[in-house]
Amino acid sequence: MIIDERFHGPDGSGNGGYVAGRLAGRVLIDTVTVALRQPPPLDTELTVTTEDERGHSARLWDGDRLIAEALAGAIVVPPIAPVPFERAVEAAEKFRTQENHPFPGCFVCGPDREPGDGLRLEPGPVGEGTVAAPWVPERVPERELVWAALDCPGGWSFDVAGRPAVLGTMTAQVMDVPEAGERCVVMGRARSREDRKMHAATALYGADGRLLGRAEQIWIEIDPEVFGR
Repeated sequence: MIIDERFHGPDGSGNGGYVAGRLAGRVLIDTVTVALRQPPPLDTELTVTTEDERGHSARLWDGDRLIAEALAGAIVVPPIAPVPFERAVEAAEKFRTQENHPFPGCFVCGPDREPGDGLRLEPGPVGEGTVAAPWVPERVPERELVWAALDCPGGWSFDVAGRPAVLGTMTAQVMDVPEAGERCVVMGRARSREDRKMHAATALYGADGRLLGRAEQIWIEIDPEVFGR
């Protein structure tokens, strides 16, 4: 497996949701938990190993360094209720990151990405600890892109511009993918905080209100100056 440089989150590191989705695709179960152990390297030949004969777990390696591991997961909280697409558009106008985004080149939410290059999600507040972002994919996305879309809104529910954080663990279930040009809404909600760990939930809805995917996450606060060293 190679994570192309295009799909980075922090500089020099793969976007957590995208990498998790790629590895989850190697696991033959519906709901998958992926734990990211090291910053995923870019443009590097990585090895995937299957950890049991049923195909219910897998690991991602850079040589002898464990990068991530995937196994059967479970989601215990109900999905976040959606807001209308128009309200998500209004929320995106409040996405305050042009000057203080910790990772402005992020594939999912980076404001420096050109249209069509990144997802350019802009999760803005729609309630206490809750954010929403519109997403209109130009083409039918692969499932790992749904994982990516379910990633960053969870972090922004905690306003990671003020306290930068990266995805540590993500449990996701993808029921379906959007159609090309479909007006989707991604939701994120802050659940709890324990020192440097932040627990969040996300959900993706299609234009007809159908639930396309949902996730639970653990985010870890980091120092951007030393992350990945």
